[in-house]
Amino acid sequence: MKKTKVATSIGVACLALLFQQCAIIRPGEIGIKQTLGKIRGNELKQGVNFYNPFSSKIIRINVRIVESFNTLPLPTKEGLSVNTEISLLYHVKAESANDVYLKLGPNYEEVMVLSNFRATAREISARYYAKELYATERNKVETAIAEELGLHISKYGFVVDAVLLKDIILPPQMVQAIQEKVNAEQSALKMEFVIDLQKKEAERRIIEAEAIKKAQNIINESLSDKLLQYNHIEMLKSLVIST
Repeated sequence: MKKTKVATSIGVACLALLFQQCAIIRPGEIGIKQTLGKIRGNELKQGVNFYNPFSSKIIRINVRIVESFNTLPLPTKEGLSVNTEISLLYHVKAESANDVYLKLGPNYEEVMVLSNFRATAREISARYYAKELYATERNKVETAIAEELGLHISKYGFVVDAVLLKDIILPPQMVQAIQEKVNAEQSALKMEFVIDLQKKEAERRIIEAEAIKKAQNIINESLSDKLLQYNHIEMLKSLVIST
């Protein structure tokens, strides 16, 4: 009986030790084995990975798409500062996980991604007026920030998936002024469209009138010839009768 209990205890201890020696890398993660303070070997893939817990530890790097939500004051071309709610979607390249950790450490997001993101967002926004950021050029600004940021951080093992300019917070009077200006510009474009239609309609009528006039001239010429022939015949008849 005692032997059975001892065997059971030893078995449980062995299982506990076994589980301490394995790490499960889940989908969307890359594992890095650190042994005696040094990164050794290649990245650990999904599944169960065994290691020595007394000399090593497993560091997990998230390679899924991550959304970083930020509230940033951004400058505009006219020298204003507008508050924005802007999100960055990015991910770590799976094949670069080792290098990202080795070169940038565990705080790689702040060290490389977010610091460059904030600087790039300010640089790009300063090229546009507040009205453009708020109304007309938002998609262009998002694309420009994403492309410029990608140029800065892709060489360090990151991929920029998207930049989303979710909200631009302006004083109410500025929003009203921008809206009025946008409405005026839209009205001007509509008026230009109407004038262009009227010009085309006038041109059409001129062409139509010229065609009708030409047709009438042809008819008149034809009638004149027939009338002359008729008059000539009548004259001949009169001469015959008089003789």
